[in-house]
Amino acid sequence: MQYKFLIYISYSYALPIGMPLDIEITKRGYTVKWFADITDGKKAIQEKKNTLQTIQEVINYKPDVVLTATDSVPDFISGLKVQVFHGFNAQKRPSKKNTFSHFRLRGFFDLYCTQGPSTTNGFKAQQKKHPYFEVIETGWSKVDPLFPIEKKESKNTIMIASTFTQSLSLAYNNSVYEEIKRLSSTGTFHFIMVLHPKLPKTIISKWKSINNANFTFFNTTDLIPLYKKADIMFADTTSAIQEFLLQKKPVVTFNHTFQHDFLLHVSQAADLEKIFRKALTHPDNLIKNIENYIQDLHPYFDGKSSERIINASISFLHKDKSYLKQKPLNLVRKYKMRKRLNYFTFKSYNKAYTLQKNNE
Repeated sequence: MQYKFLIYISYSYALPIGMPLDIEITKRGYTVKWFADITDGKKAIQEKKNTLQTIQEVINYKPDVVLTATDSVPDFISGLKVQVFHGFNAQKRPSKKNTFSHFRLRGFFDLYCTQGPSTTNGFKAQQKKHPYFEVIETGWSKVDPLFPIEKKESKNTIMIASTFTQSLSLAYNNSVYEEIKRLSSTGTFHFIMVLHPKLPKTIISKWKSINNANFTFFNTTDLIPLYKKADIMFADTTSAIQEFLLQKKPVVTFNHTFQHDFLLHVSQAADLEKIFRKALTHPDNLIKNIENYIQDLHPYFDGKSSERIINASISFLHKDKSYLKQKPLNLVRKYKMRKRLNYFTFKSYNKAYTLQKNNE
């Protein structure tokens, strides 16, 4: 049977999440299209040949499965709405109820393809309280190209990554900037850096200005080639930390919200050189803690998470879903989605989408 897939994104950083899915779908001979609902994402996919430009084109396409790397998706388009996530649970800061936004329900999705036990357990708990969706653990498509892990000769390469939230971001800290600039001039370490595309251009330009023989700035959302080059990472609370840890390499964090034992923590720029030197020795106890952590985070090291996501989506597409309740009314979020797309309709798929076998 033929299937029509839609990869639905908002921001450019979702491109490397969707690409392994695109490859897997195309390999199977199914149809796949991309759609972005805001300007940043539209620019990111404008060179692709399999894009839909307007929401009307999306509606006319009539997808069977919508693979979503955003928090919301139009309820009025056809297809099984599948959440594939735009990041790991970075645990930046808990809400007032001591929970994390990673597990917040928006009322749009039929299926959550979770990344590992820690994500699965969170959404299974939500499912018991709100039984209108299903949860299937698959692993995360973005990290497929990371595997198999390649061993490399150590060259004291440090990857710097930062989140965009000002209160949490190391990129805004001038003491950190001056210390990295100083260390890059000594030749002791080689720095490669990427910053979140949502950061102000003034901040990005400031860091790019360091540019020297031991500091290279990369303007990219494709981080996996950089992960492979680096021996350790220096970050704040960005979800890139979790992606990097899958290689079982140390991460130094600046003012992280939680004192996790699988990270090396620092709060003063003056201590960076010392902590970098420690991290580059790959301490045995730290590596053991990392191994324990990633078994709960993402215990898939075969690079086949995209394959599992497509299998889960097709299987659930045909499954009898009469046991699921109707999705919440969700009027405010539905209106906001219509306003974003400038498309107003009363049409809404309020129950999980099913494709009958007799359509084969």
